[in-house]
Amino acid sequence: MPSKKEQLLELIRNNPFISQQDLAQQLGLSRSAVAGHIAALTRERQLLGRAYILPQRSPLLCIGGANIDRKLSSLSPIRPGTSNPARLVKESPGGVARNIAENLARLGLPVQLLTAVGLDATGQGLLAQAQAAGLDTSGSLQIADAATGSYTAVLDADGQMLVALAHMELAERLSPDFLRSTAAQRAQARMLIADLNLPAESLALLLAEAHAAGQPTVLVAVSEPKMDRLPEQLQGLRCLVLNLGELEALIGAPMKSATARNQALAALRERGLQDLVITQGRAGLLYSRPDGRFGSLAAPPTEVLDVTGAGDAFAAGLCHGLDRDPEDLEAACHQGLRLAALTLQTTATVHPDLSPTTLD
Repeated sequence: MPSKKEQLLELIRNNPFISQQDLAQQLGLSRSAVAGHIAALTRERQLLGRAYILPQRSPLLCIGGANIDRKLSSLSPIRPGTSNPARLVKESPGGVARNIAENLARLGLPVQLLTAVGLDATGQGLLAQAQAAGLDTSGSLQIADAATGSYTAVLDADGQMLVALAHMELAERLSPDFLRSTAAQRAQARMLIADLNLPAESLALLLAEAHAAGQPTVLVAVSEPKMDRLPEQLQGLRCLVLNLGELEALIGAPMKSATARNQALAALRERGLQDLVITQGRAGLLYSRPDGRFGSLAAPPTEVLDVTGAGDAFAAGLCHGLDRDPEDLEAACHQGLRLAALTLQTTATVHPDLSPTTLD
């Protein structure tokens, strides 16, 4: 007959969200005895953290910003220094890490999101929408003394972004202490994906732990001003995704020639980076090859309704590809370009019709 500990594990396997009280009642044990068995199973790594996460349920885990996106489209050429007529294109959930997570969940992958929102209506709405999209947000911070983040993009009549304003103060709360409090949750992920909204100290800790655990990690840039958050030591970083301007901000020099870009790649690999992907909008992308040079891929021709969210969709498609085949960066980039092209064809930040067969 199975032991009480084995019976307890089987009950949790059938219902990972079962309470300790229900376990005690079904097994005829005290709550303290149940807690003791759970502690032992956690030490043995047969359970991995809160909600009794089981190893075979290993998700992709996204860490970073979540906010409300507002898109305004100018009705005429922008005139600086005065009021310009515009229309509200859309208001929707946003944030780099959140967008990547939703794309991945809609593609059918198990995804957890660690982020920070306010206890305001916007923050609670973001969490509710994420859960409805299939994301596990347990472990995310809900903060009473700050407003949920916002991102406002101003687009021209062709859907191209003219300027964007990001209020991401809450992402600073994703501190090293927060990361340590979610260590068990992160340990069971098969891939970590973080944006550079995280504080520099948090990114350094994330990479150090990922390197020690051999956990594939992808970092996605969010803006040129935040490139200084990237740690000096990049051991443990599977792939860094950025655009040309962000690479120039990181290196501190123009990247106009192939020689300059190859030298930048060599310097980043000296710091521990495995692979680098440089997105170039309509011009496609560059991806690092084992020979120390860049390969290039063209962007598929597509009608552009709105560029917002396309970069995050690319990052999600890339991670989806690396999850399928960690060794084939080129194929993963193709998947990213396909997902970005689909997103460009909609005014939604995340394409609403994605499914597990979209990238097959």
